[in-house]
Amino acid sequence: MLPKNTRILVVDDIGAMRGLTTSFLRSLEFENIQEACNGQEAWKILQSQAFDLILADWNMPIMSGLALLRAVRASARLYKIPFLMITAEADRTRITEAIASGVSGLVIKPYKPAQLQERMIQAMRVKPPAAPLVPKPTTPEPTATTPNATAPAVPAAVKGASTQSSDAAPNRATLLIVDDMPDNLQLMSALFKDDYRIRVANRGARALEICYSDTPPDLVLLDIMMPEMDGFEVARRMREHPTSETIPVIFVTALTDDDSRMKGLSLGAIDFVTKPINPDILKPRVKNLLRYIQLHKQLQSNYDTMVELTRLRDNVDHMIRHDLKGPLAGIVGLSQGLTDLAEKHAPQLLEGMRLIEATSKQVIDMVTVSSALFKIESGDFTFTPQKVPVFTILNQVVKAHQALFKSKNITLSAILQPKPGEPPHAIGEGALYFSIFNNLIKNAFEATPDGGLITISFLIESPLRLSITNQGAVPAEIRERFFEKYVTHGKEGGTGMGTYSAKRLMEALHGSIEMSTSEADNTTTLLLTFPQDP
Repeated sequence: MLPKNTRILVVDDIGAMRGLTTSFLRSLEFENIQEACNGQEAWKILQSQAFDLILADWNMPIMSGLALLRAVRASARLYKIPFLMITAEADRTRITEAIASGVSGLVIKPYKPAQLQERMIQAMRVKPPAAPLVPKPTTPEPTATTPNATAPAVPAAVKGASTQSSDAAPNRATLLIVDDMPDNLQLMSALFKDDYRIRVANRGARALEICYSDTPPDLVLLDIMMPEMDGFEVARRMREHPTSETIPVIFVTALTDDDSRMKGLSLGAIDFVTKPINPDILKPRVKNLLRYIQLHKQLQSNYDTMVELTRLRDNVDHMIRHDLKGPLAGIVGLSQGLTDLAEKHAPQLLEGMRLIEATSKQVIDMVTVSSALFKIESGDFTFTPQKVPVFTILNQVVKAHQALFKSKNITLSAILQPKPGEPPHAIGEGALYFSIFNNLIKNAFEATPDGGLITISFLIESPLRLSITNQGAVPAEIRERFFEKYVTHGKEGGTGMGTYSAKRLMEALHGSIEMSTSEADNTTTLLLTFPQDP
């Protein structure tokens, strides 16, 4: 959950939509909200006030949401602010353009408070750009100019930007049927239960409770003539509440007069079906409408995937640049040194050649891991089981980190040698296990205070398991999100990708990782369970 004091700037040229977004945010208990009627006004506000999140419509006169995004990302002071674009755009080319410009996430209209909150949380967790972005030249958006409008003062890098505006089948649509007659509820429920999730209400007040909830229906079949509160009043109140305002309504009623039909249409009904119902008419109407709703949901999902895959590519690029720098520098240094040693020190030359070979292999393994992680994220990873000497790999990783963190004087209690006989093995890929161990052991050494203790031991059983315990309990505020992407705490320069990638790699190898903490002992324990022979 985001803090309720999160500072949010809402940007939309349509007052009603701006008010709707603000209303949604207030229903989620956010208090520190400011509004701007276009990108230019937002840009001026950003010069004097600090914000934690920007929610901006795409299509606006004077300065569009995309132009504002580019201005923010090009600013040395503002470029790290999470930026959510709210749009009805269906053009993948333009969505790709927003992603390339550094958007943190996309919200497709119409949306509900729960959907908005989910994407706000995602946007706030995204690692910001490493530096201000200078956008590449792109094809201009279609423009909608405002007469005599004064051009906004934006950075030079963006002066060319446009000025335009818990169910078994969780993907099934939810249908709310509202009728005071039990026979009608039973009949219509039976008619649609095989295709949709069904909720029923036998009175107007109950229907509104469902529509106002965090899990509102996708479509309402609403009777008009009901006691206490008729269907007209239910529809009117739905249109006044931010959660239910956009839910489509089909009146199912015995009323057939034109006045009733006009009143229903004025309340936002999209169709009338007369009683007694004809299933051959009602079912296609519901199906056609919900097909549109499902396509809208799929569009949001597709755009979320596009944003995530682009972000993943950036993460992989960052890891390659960062993680390969050390080994490559080592190769260069060794090569230079071997040139001088070749004639006089043959034994040292041989050892140096072995080090070059080992370091080069480490670089190749890093590329393999980066590629595997990308395939896992995009759903293209294929598990190729092989016997892997995990004892040997872990020994190598531990020794390397003992030397690296020697100055911390950490005591290592490690049971890394198997009993006599054939060492137990795990099933998977050696390069991936190397990366998993490297991330987790590095985290353990970093988290352990100077003079602290790390205990590492294999549990020789079926399945094979590995326990890593270090002093220093994971802070309470990140325990539930310990394995999530970008989660880090108190580590300067930390990317929050180490434990995330370790967990994803372990799961791709058909194993698992669990984390537990002990407040009494001030320790954190990671338990890895390895896959065995099928």
